[in-house]
Amino acid sequence: MKRIITLLTIVTVCGISLSTKVRVKDISHFQMENSTPLIGYGLVVGLDGTGDSKSTRFTIQSLVNMMERMGVTVDQEQVKVKNVAAVMVTAELMPYMAIGSKIDVTVSSMGDASSLQGGTLLFTPLADALGNVYAVAQGPIFIGGFNISSGAGDQFRNNYTLVGRVPGGANIEKQVEGEFLTNSVKLHLENPDYTTASRLAGVIADKFSDVKAIAVDEANVEVFLPEAKRESGEMVKFFAEVENLEIEPDIPARVVINEKTGTIVAGQHVTISSVMLAHGNLNIEVKSTPLVSQPEAFSQGRTVLTREADITVEPEIARILYMEQQANIGDLAKALNSIGATPRDIIAIFQALKAAGSLRAELIIM
Repeated sequence: MKRIITLLTIVTVCGISLSTKVRVKDISHFQMENSTPLIGYGLVVGLDGTGDSKSTRFTIQSLVNMMERMGVTVDQEQVKVKNVAAVMVTAELMPYMAIGSKIDVTVSSMGDASSLQGGTLLFTPLADALGNVYAVAQGPIFIGGFNISSGAGDQFRNNYTLVGRVPGGANIEKQVEGEFLTNSVKLHLENPDYTTASRLAGVIADKFSDVKAIAVDEANVEVFLPEAKRESGEMVKFFAEVENLEIEPDIPARVVINEKTGTIVAGQHVTISSVMLAHGNLNIEVKSTPLVSQPEAFSQGRTVLTREADITVEPEIARILYMEQQANIGDLAKALNSIGATPRDIIAIFQALKAAGSLRAELIIM
């Protein structure tokens, strides 16, 4: 618990010290650089009895169809697919990647296979949302884990074995063309914010006197290019200069809580209004003492084992904290650490502060 609380303090201190400038390329991207998602349906073979069962009919049908395309006639009722698994294959294709380039693919089981360990993905076309095939995937699967079963029913698994990757497993057959030579281009912020968008437009306009930059909305800044910068070579040089400009992004006040793991992350702009805070625990201890009820001699009674419950309730003395006006998240972290609050206590305190209107930040609970 102490380690987690210390971690909260470290995150807070780092957040306060991170109010520095960052490169434009680290918080945004040119809109024409959007990737194209690709998807395909395929088969994984070579599994050691960990493939789909006979009840997965689409795996059997797919295997039969593939064999028939290869000129092999098989009886569908006689096919066993324990060494085969039906999978969905996904990838991201970036624009301007040349034909013949390699991209990684993710392979995910569709049926009831227990593991893809040791399998090989067979020839799988990858298409976009319109059905245009851009790449073909094939190769051995790496899952970063393992699944071991014994004949006695014991099983041990390390990491997730139903999703794997084929590094460089897809060969690009068709290039995605982007609109490069245009009059204007948009910069898209990864974390939309009106203040950051306005600052970004100002930084670009200050750097290039012949370029006009306008913050269209909280997520996009449109940059209008002069004719001299519309030539291919000049445009690449201009984009490189823009993405290396430095800007100080504005980060909203936000507290993110994951109740499942007890993780708490608070931003640097989080403040707390003047408030009195008291938090205590109620410790309940239940002791069960066995008692033997022995009947009197010649009474034809039975010996009975009973239990007597002793319940003790000890309320913990609440420690009271007083937060000054406009206290920041660092002040709160120090105060909570001083009273030995656990992550679960801190989560409850943040929720109470928000309900009382004292937490001047957005509270996100995952």
